[in-house]
Amino acid sequence: MNAQALSLKQIKTTQRMKFTYWGHATFSVVVGGTKLLFDPFVTPNPLAKDIDIKTIGADYILISHGHGDHIADAAAIAEHTGATVICAPEVAAWLKKQGVTRIHEMNFGSYTFDFGTVTMVPAAHSSGLPDGSYGGNPGGFVVRSAEKNFYYSGDTSLTMEMQLIPFYAKPDFAVLPIGGNYTMNAEEALRCAEMIHCDKIIGVHYDSFPVISIDREDAKSRFTLANKELLLPGIGESLDI
Repeated sequence: MNAQALSLKQIKTTQRMKFTYWGHATFSVVVGGTKLLFDPFVTPNPLAKDIDIKTIGADYILISHGHGDHIADAAAIAEHTGATVICAPEVAAWLKKQGVTRIHEMNFGSYTFDFGTVTMVPAAHSSGLPDGSYGGNPGGFVVRSAEKNFYYSGDTSLTMEMQLIPFYAKPDFAVLPIGGNYTMNAEEALRCAEMIHCDKIIGVHYDSFPVISIDREDAKSRFTLANKELLLPGIGESLDI
């Protein structure tokens, strides 16, 4: 390998993505300068009362399913950022009624955008929209890029479908719910991490409501004992990962 090729390899392996947590299951990832925002639910979340959604940038908004705690601020953020929303057709139809015009409809499958390839994968959950209408299939996303690959499961229980994630891409990190009751708990998220062959997990969907409150230290220790890392950033906190 010549010096130039070695240098390029070193640059790629040291690249970092900026991850910002906005509370509940809402987070941003900057991929090659493109801002991806997932499942925007900030304004109704009392734990995120100090976050002004007008400060949240987005080029794309990815929505895993139609529940209000994943879509509440989607229309408002899409309006003030001009972002394109990536979501199921049924969610798209609801958003269009809210005035959202830039939408890329997806179902389970893959599509290559300017920032990388997105694969929408199944999640074991439900997906009703805020008006009570059908929200289509709930899902998660595998994002592949020149920098890193990652998996966001969306709201889901532990499922054998997760064994297929490394087929699409081995995740450098994964974003998984850990609050239990509606989704996986920390122990189940650890099993998911093993199934997807990923050692760096960012926990979401916990503590927003009493029924999904967790013992953070216990959750972290479970991952540490399995030689894995569970990251629990504060609301508004950014990580270079």
